[in-house]
Amino acid sequence: MTEIDVINALKDVYDPEIPLNIVDLGLVKKIELEDKKLKVTITLTTPQCPLEKYILRTVIKTLHKHFPQLDEISVDTDFSTPWNTENISQEGKEKLRKLGWNI
Repeated sequence: MTEIDVINALKDVYDPEIPLNIVDLGLVKKIELEDKKLKVTITLTTPQCPLEKYILRTVIKTLHKHFPQLDEISVDTDFSTPWNTENISQEGKEKLRKLGWNI
């Protein structure tokens, strides 16, 4: 299992309010793999996100599904650098533009 594997798995997790996965939204900040432990640090589009618990649960559930061999999976949030639309990947921006978003 590599960091790329984790990133690909996290592409299955979508923000419920924006039609993009958390990777293309630029919400994944850090991935740490050590033995059978995985720690992912994410941010959210706003520190007051009403769906924070839902997103965190979905991340953990998705990672358990993709990597059942892990003994420990944890997800932390980090709001030290505020998220903005510049964090969205080019692919993500193109998808949003096709949906009529002005980005």
